[in-house]
Amino acid sequence: MEHYYEVDTTWIEGRLGSLSSEHLHAAIEVVTPPEFKDGIPGKWSPEHLFTAAVNSCLMTTFLAIAENSRLAFTSFRSKATGKLEMKDGKYMISEIVLQPEVTIPNADDIDKALRILQKSEAACLISNSIKSTILFQPQVVPAQEVTQ
Repeated sequence: MEHYYEVDTTWIEGRLGSLSSEHLHAAIEVVTPPEFKDGIPGKWSPEHLFTAAVNSCLMTTFLAIAENSRLAFTSFRSKATGKLEMKDGKYMISEIVLQPEVTIPNADDIDKALRILQKSEAACLISNSIKSTILFQPQVVPAQEVTQ
């Protein structure tokens, strides 16, 4: 099974460009991040998009596995932090810390939800396609604790 995902990159001016695909409705502005020469703050950079790809893949993988496992949950959110550093004379995102949090209505499902989160991280095709180290810090919160 093979699938292809086409993305076009177009330079606009300075350190600003655009990502688009004939298969998608919206384009995304992409810039050099402000930590680099002539970088632009407040817009998506390749570094943000790389980190977002890992984090959003975790979510979509979790949603599929949770549905197949019939896990009831009321919310999913995840914070991801990508660490850019110089390794062997090259910049790379060496590490991504993933901190997903799932809220479940039934406290009896905590172990099940944690197992599903672990399976989701292990099955995430983006995480499996990169060299970065993934540090996984899942949290499951029973709904009763959220309201207190």
